[in-house]
Amino acid sequence: MEELGRWLTYEAIRDWLPHRREEVQTLLELTEGTVIETNVPLLALPVLPGGLMLWEGARKVLPHAELCLGGLPDTIEANAGLVLLIDQISTGETLVKLMQELVARGVESRRLRLITGLAASPGLKRLGESFPELTIHTACIDAELKENGQISPGIGNTSQRLQIRTASPN
Repeated sequence: MEELGRWLTYEAIRDWLPHRREEVQTLLELTEGTVIETNVPLLALPVLPGGLMLWEGARKVLPHAELCLGGLPDTIEANAGLVLLIDQISTGETLVKLMQELVARGVESRRLRLITGLAASPGLKRLGESFPELTIHTACIDAELKENGQISPGIGNTSQRLQIRTASPN
């Protein structure tokens, strides 16, 4: 999950964050590079508990992001970008509620990037119908949900798998 967090975050922000071209002197010659503007506020919001493992990778790509644990901050600047990290999207219900809260605070979908390790088509459909401009980056999309809400074929409940792995001495 940590590696997925790193690579999916890179893809999510590659063309999204404000950047500028800047000349850089290398050992051999002067060249032009791309530098991300750090004066635009960036918030990282992992949906607990599974989003924390994605954040472990994402934080290496977003060292200047403000980590928001335990919910949304009291104020969100009008130009702030938000990166939402959630281990999996099954029904999409949790994210729809979170998105509704963000919209109520004036945050537009274009200011958001959603990163998830696994998504089920029904949850993506629900999110897409409610928030058509939301950009989602995922490693895998599975076709359906079982009656108990489990993603199928899926890899199992990622949060439970992470707890088992971290609790194991090996």
